[in-house]
Amino acid sequence: MIEPPCPAWLSFTLTNVFRRIIHNPVRILGPFLREGDTAIDIGCGPGFFTVPMARLVGERGLVVAVDVQAKMLDLTRRRAERAGVADRVRLHLAGRSRLALDVRADFALAFWMAHEVEGLEDFFREIRTALEPDGALLLVEPKVHVSDRRYAEIVAAAESAGFEPRETAPVRLSRAVRLCPGPRPRNRRAGDTGS
Repeated sequence: MIEPPCPAWLSFTLTNVFRRIIHNPVRILGPFLREGDTAIDIGCGPGFFTVPMARLVGERGLVVAVDVQAKMLDLTRRRAERAGVADRVRLHLAGRSRLALDVRADFALAFWMAHEVEGLEDFFREIRTALEPDGALLLVEPKVHVSDRRYAEIVAAAESAGFEPRETAPVRLSRAVRLCPGPRPRNRRAGDTGS
């Protein structure tokens, strides 16, 4: 069963001080982002990671904050304005079945949200298409309500879409892996046996 996204009225649970202690954005994302990078925050919610990402990519960088809820994007916009980084944050309202990204990025983050996605292979294929060949996706899923089996299914969908798992990343209360674009998956034609 696919879980619905966290509603905007519960966004305070995603941005409180306790979460900043457990999931320090700079500690988690610092190793992956450089000044001038273009990054995508997929399922950005109220911008908990978006604003620190915007600081890490600097004035020459860009963060595309993606969500399926306009109210979450409005909260992200307000947080970015208060933090003085709104000029390097672009808001993107995704559809329920497509991200429809129009950017080439160095890095993408999918934090505690892939388990809410239907059509995971298509989802990961869109991210892979948006990434530069040397880019990376950090996939993070919660241990609390995403089982080992479900996590393995999510990673397998990413692999089917053309990602190669590299190393795991230490993120509290989570399972996390850095995924890099591998060779483009070959589309088989009818009657192709693969040999």
